[in-house]
Amino acid sequence: MAERTNNIWNDDDGEEEQVPRKKHRVLKGFLLFFLTLVVVLGVVLIAAWRDGTGFDALRRYFSYGKAEEASGTAAYHYDASARNRFALLENRLVVLSDTRLSILSSSGEEVWSATVNMTAPALCEGGGRVAAYDVGGTELYVLDRDGELLHLTAAEEEPFIAATLNDSGWLAVTAEMKGYKGWVRVYNDEQGEVAEFKSSRRFVTDAYVTDDNTRLAAVTLGQEDSVFVSNVVMYDLTKPGEAEVAADYSVTDGLVAVIGQQGDRLVTVSDTCLTYAGTDGKVSAAYTYSGLYLRGYALGGDGFAALLLNRYESGSVGRLVTVSPDGAELASLDVNREVLDISAAGRYLAVLYTDSLVIYNQDLQVYASLNGTDFATGVLLRADGSALLLSAENAGLFLP
Repeated sequence: MAERTNNIWNDDDGEEEQVPRKKHRVLKGFLLFFLTLVVVLGVVLIAAWRDGTGFDALRRYFSYGKAEEASGTAAYHYDASARNRFALLENRLVVLSDTRLSILSSSGEEVWSATVNMTAPALCEGGGRVAAYDVGGTELYVLDRDGELLHLTAAEEEPFIAATLNDSGWLAVTAEMKGYKGWVRVYNDEQGEVAEFKSSRRFVTDAYVTDDNTRLAAVTLGQEDSVFVSNVVMYDLTKPGEAEVAADYSVTDGLVAVIGQQGDRLVTVSDTCLTYAGTDGKVSAAYTYSGLYLRGYALGGDGFAALLLNRYESGSVGRLVTVSPDGAELASLDVNREVLDISAAGRYLAVLYTDSLVIYNQDLQVYASLNGTDFATGVLLRADGSALLLSAENAGLFLP
C-alpha cells in the first residue's frame, strides 16, 4: 500500500492558483488584441469616411463583385450608329439613336424600347429619370428604369429646343412658339404640368427647375450695344398660374451653352466662363477661361465642375481644370494628348484618352487607370467610381 504523506512544500495548492491566473492572462491578452483591432478598424473607417474611396470600393464590390470579373466585359450590346446617345439609370443603360430608344438591363437584356424618328437626338438625366428628345423636332420621352413615364408631341411649327431634369425629377421643356421668342413648360415628378411662361422680348435657349422646385431659371439671349448677351431669368413656381418673374442676372461676355445646379447654386457654362448664382438671382462667383477655348465640360461631380480648355481652337494642347462652386480653381493638369470624352460623378472625374481611361479625384490625382481602350469612343462615370466604356456596338464596365 502506497504511503500517503502531507508535505506542505509539495501539495497542489499552487497548481490550483495558477489555473485562474493563466485564464486571466489569456483573457487579458484577448481583450488587448480586440481593443487594438477596434482602434485599427476605427482609424481605417475614419480615413475611409473622410476620403470616401474606401466606401466606394465596398459599394463596387457588393454591386459588381471582383474587378477582374467585370473590367473590359461587354455588358451591353446595341445597334451601331454615329448618332447614338447614352445615359445611365442606376445599373441600366439608356440608348437613343435617330430610330430607336431603348433601356438595357445590367445583364444586357432589353427592358423597354420604342421606335423613334429623330434628326438630332439628345438625352438629359436627373432625379433617377432620363428625358430623350429631338432638338428641333417634335418628340420627347421621359423614362425611369422600367420604361416610359411621359410622352410629349409638339406641333411642327413649335418644335422642342431643349429639356432638363432636376434632382427631384422635375422637367423643364423649352420650345419655339408662334408669336413669341420662346416657351417653357414645367412638369412635376408626377408628370403633371405645373407652370409655363412665354417670352416676347428675348429668345429662350434653355431652362432648369431649381432642385427645391421653387424657381425656374430660363436662359434668354438678347443684344446690348450690338453684342449678344445671355440673361438668366428666375420665375417663381410657388404661385399657381403663369410663372412670374422673381429675379434675373446676366452672364457677361459669354453665350450660355448649358445650365444646371451644384449644391444650392445655379451654374452656367458659357464659351468664356463658368458663372455661379444663388436661387435669388445674385451672382456669387465666376471662373473665366483666360483666353482658352472650351472643348468640354462635366457638371456631374459633387462639389466641383470639370472643364477641358484648349490653348488653340483645334489640337490637343490644353488644360484640364476642376472648379469649386465658389469659383476657385481646385486643380489643373496640362494635357498634351487627344481627349475623346470626359464624365464626372460623385467625387470622381473620368477622362477618356485615345488609348487609355484615367479616373481622377477632384484634385486631379490619379485614382485608377486602364490602358488599351482604343475601341472606346465615350465614357459614362458612376458615383461609386465605376465607369462604362462606350464603343460603336457595345459598352463594357471598368471597376477600379
